[in-house]
Amino acid sequence: MTQSRTAPSDRDVTMPGERRGPAEALADLMTGNRRFAAGRPRYGHHVGEAAAQSSGQEPYAVVLGCIDSRVPLEAVFDQNFGDICVVRSGAHVLDRSVVGSVEFAVAELHASLVMVLGHERCGAVAATVDALRTGSRPDGFMGYLVDQIAPAVTEAGLNDPQVNQKALRRHVSRTVEQLSLAERLATATAAGRAQIVGAVYDLDTGVVELL
Repeated sequence: MTQSRTAPSDRDVTMPGERRGPAEALADLMTGNRRFAAGRPRYGHHVGEAAAQSSGQEPYAVVLGCIDSRVPLEAVFDQNFGDICVVRSGAHVLDRSVVGSVEFAVAELHASLVMVLGHERCGAVAATVDALRTGSRPDGFMGYLVDQIAPAVTEAGLNDPQVNQKALRRHVSRTVEQLSLAERLATATAAGRAQIVGAVYDLDTGVVELL
């Protein structure tokens, strides 16, 4: 993994309160991850900061991630209160409420960046691989998660020794592709008001890799 696509320094590309375009939003988000991975976070999430931002919000990005407790998204990107919207589901699987939430962040709150963030050693991806290999689909709504991740596992190759890692990345890319078809998001990206990107978080290093 490299950091060649991150911002060139640890300084914010834009000033606080300044409206960010898609490129600036991505650079600011990745710069925050560099601070986090280097052990130099700027924000400690003090209650005073929460109060300072309580009158309104102007988030510049929305991050769609997994529910995994090891990946707290505001911390991973070292963002303050009011900077980013966070949407989470198992393995960032989409449904109507998830897509609607992302659309709201872009259309109503004017976030200019949508990032789909997967992470290494994702339990939902591993469970899908096991389900396909054993032919045992989980009951209930957990089965829905498996159904949504399964195409990425199939595309990666069920018998590939690195199927989990490859399926994770393919699933991120598929989620980006699916979000790009949502009407409000498609309109925003076509007009240059928003960008949708995929990335993967390394649990061991804390580094986010853009795909």
